[in-house]
Amino acid sequence: MLSKKKKIFILVGMVALLVVTGCLNIFLNNKSTKANAAGGEVTYGNFFTTYRTDRQTTRDQTILYLDTIINNEASTTEAVRDAEAQKLALTKNMDLELVLEGLIKALGFEDAIVTATTESVNIIIKSDELTEAEVAQVLDIIVTETDKTANDVRIIPVE
Repeated sequence: MLSKKKKIFILVGMVALLVVTGCLNIFLNNKSTKANAAGGEVTYGNFFTTYRTDRQTTRDQTILYLDTIINNEASTTEAVRDAEAQKLALTKNMDLELVLEGLIKALGFEDAIVTATTESVNIIIKSDELTEAEVAQVLDIIVTETDKTANDVRIIPVE
């Protein structure tokens, strides 16, 4: 077992990382806002990058919270078990989304974002518009790689 001092050091380190992440997020958002206020329009390339950054920041914070619960001696066995299950589900979801995004890009699309939940899968594709054949290809990937049906999938083209 870790000594009490080591646990405190680890917890303080995690909190410090959380604070740094929050500061960076604020700094980058302010920088983006200033650039947009200077006459620049938000481009969809920026949308995809910003979305991925925000998603990763949120996931990092969630994993940090779950790790804190898992490593805290005061946590009940049930709380630790739930936190471990949530962390496992989150990592599986992250892997699934990465695989789906790669497969969709392999179809020739410039960029794509996939968000998968227990109920549905949403896909945002960088494209002016999608043909029926392209929608069918994307839908085939999602239905093949997940347990979702076509009714559970939402495909959104973004110019």
